[in-house]
Amino acid sequence: MPALASDVTGFIPVTQPFPPRPFRETTACTNVATWTCPPLHAILQPVVALIAWTLVMLGWMLATRLPAMTRAGVKLSALVGSKAADADRSLPAEAQWKAHNYNHLLEQPVLFYAVCGVIALTGTGYGVNVALAWIYVALRVAHSIWQATVNRVSVRFYLFIASSLVLSALTLHAGLAVF
Repeated sequence: MPALASDVTGFIPVTQPFPPRPFRETTACTNVATWTCPPLHAILQPVVALIAWTLVMLGWMLATRLPAMTRAGVKLSALVGSKAADADRSLPAEAQWKAHNYNHLLEQPVLFYAVCGVIALTGTGYGVNVALAWIYVALRVAHSIWQATVNRVSVRFYLFIASSLVLSALTLHAGLAVF
């Protein structure tokens, strides 16, 4: 007879065939002899790392762009309805590279965040999926550093394609877990 336990909130009784354990430590438990479970949060660690990197790029962008705006005589108080293209025309390219990369970190990585959420919710956020997620983060960080400093498009392209392939693999794994 399964033991009677409470769910995560402690309000709804549920039956479990194993002793209750803290929610954050249980998911995809496959070893019934020892009830060792991979941590649910392992797939979320690369997500937090990429969010932190995005904030680093935000800081780098501001530290580079604001002084460049001052040197170019651009006054923030005078700007009304301007677009990124306006800044591209008035600021040095090197100052804009960080801004362009920051924008890139708010594009494709949004899919990464979503797919990692699906993987976490389906209990498949361990093993190869965690490795792929960290590879994706490493490729995006390499892409950022390259774009913000050297910005040769051919290398950026290969880093983008590699990260896209990793994201595709994660999406496939998430799809297999859901469907």
